[in-house]
Amino acid sequence: MVRMNAENSQADASSRRDFVKAGGAGAVLVLAVPAFLRGAPAAGQAIKVGLVGCGGRGTGAANQALNADDFSMLTAVADIAQEPIDACLATLRKQQGAKAGIKVAVEKPMQFVGVDAFQKLINTDVDVVILTTPPGFRPQHLRACIDANKHVFCEKPIATDAPGVRSVMETTQIAKQKNLNLVSGFCWRYANHIVDTFAQLHSGAIGDILNYYATYYTSPVKPMPKASTRPAGMSDIEWQVRNWYNFSWVGGDSIVEQAVHSVDKVAWAMHDKPPISCVAVGGRQIPAEGGNIFDHFEVNYLYPNGVRAIVANRQIEGCYNENADYITGTKGECTIGRGPNPVIRDRADLSKVKWTFEGTKYDMYQKEHDELFAAIRKNTPINNGDRMATSTLLALMGRMAAYTGQEITWDQALNSKEQLGPTLVDWNGSFTPSPLPKPGVTKFL
Repeated sequence: MVRMNAENSQADASSRRDFVKAGGAGAVLVLAVPAFLRGAPAAGQAIKVGLVGCGGRGTGAANQALNADDFSMLTAVADIAQEPIDACLATLRKQQGAKAGIKVAVEKPMQFVGVDAFQKLINTDVDVVILTTPPGFRPQHLRACIDANKHVFCEKPIATDAPGVRSVMETTQIAKQKNLNLVSGFCWRYANHIVDTFAQLHSGAIGDILNYYATYYTSPVKPMPKASTRPAGMSDIEWQVRNWYNFSWVGGDSIVEQAVHSVDKVAWAMHDKPPISCVAVGGRQIPAEGGNIFDHFEVNYLYPNGVRAIVANRQIEGCYNENADYITGTKGECTIGRGPNPVIRDRADLSKVKWTFEGTKYDMYQKEHDELFAAIRKNTPINNGDRMATSTLLALMGRMAAYTGQEITWDQALNSKEQLGPTLVDWNGSFTPSPLPKPGVTKFL
C-alpha cells in the first residue's frame, strides 16, 4: 500500500507515472511486513488492485473495485493473451472518465500474459487480487493469493471438482488465520431485496420449509464452435481454455458455473447445512462438436426431515426461459423472480400477501466490493470461504448424480477422487478431457 493524495485525482499521465514509481519504491518497505499484520490502511492510503482474468466479468469487477473506494487503483492485470487486457483497460479508462489517469495505473510491465501470468501478478505489491478466470483455475490461484498474503475477491464457483473444493476449504482456513478478506462472487448474498427475503424465511415467515424449487432456464452462454474453426497448430489446452465453458474441467458445466447461483440460494435457505443425498437427470439434447457438457439438468436434493430441494436448469435456444425460486413452508409460500419483488403469501389463502420487499434495490455486484474495501479499511475481515465451498460442492454433487445416474451422498461428493483437469497446464500441451458422460455407464470416482 502507498499513500495517495486526494489532490492527485486530476493529475495528468506524467504525474501518475511519477506517483506509481514513487509508490513502487515505498511498497517494498511495506511488503516486508506480511499483509495480515499491517492492520487497516490509513485514510488516503491507496489500495492497489490486481486483476486476474480480463474478460467481461473481470472488467466489471475491476470497475466495481475502483468505484468501491476513493483511493483504490488498478496497478496490475493478467490474462492468457494481450487482446483481452487491451480491451479491458480501454473499457475501464472510459468508465472511470476523468479519474482514469489515477485509477487505472497499469504500466506495460505490469500487464502479464500467459498461463503463469497470475503468479507474476501475485508477486507484485498489489494488496487485493480479483480472480475472474474460468473456475478450473480457481483453487490454484486462490491458494497462491492467500499464501502471498493478498486480500481476494473470488468469483463463483470456486472449483470444478471435489479435490478443488477441498483445496479451497483448506485455503479458507489459512485466510482466516491470516486475517485476510475472502469475498465471494455469489452475488445474491449481497442483494438487499434477497437478503431481506431470506431474513424473513429464517425468522419463520413461511413456517418450516417443506420444499424449494429453483429454475435457471436460459440460452447457451458460450456455444461450442465447430471443430473446423480451430486454428491450425492450436494446442488442445489453448482450444479448451478459449472455449472454457464447454469443457467440464475448465468451466464445471452449466449447473456448476451458472445455475450455481440458484443452488447457492437453496444452500442459504437451508442455513448452509449439507443435504443427505441427491439424484438427478441430465443430458445433451443439442449436439455440439468437441465439448463434454450437458445442456440440461434437474437435481433433487434430500434434506433431513424429508425436506426436498429441486434445481432445474437448461441452456437451449428457442425454449421457455425463467430464473425463479418457489419456496413452500408450513405457513406460507415465497416466490422470487416472478415479479419485480419477492413475495410471501399465506398458505391458507394465497391471495393474501404477508410480506413483499418495498425498498430500493442496490447493485449487488457493487455491494460485494463496497463491503470488501470497507472491511479492508476497518480491518474487520470478511471470509465467505465456507459457504462458497458448500454451494459449489452442492452443485458438483448434482452434476455427479446426473453424470452417473446414481444417488450421491454428501460424503461421497466431498470425498470424490475425480480430478477433471491436467495436473499441470501446459499452454502448448495435449490433453484429452473425459468424454460426454453417459448416465448408467459413467462411473462415480
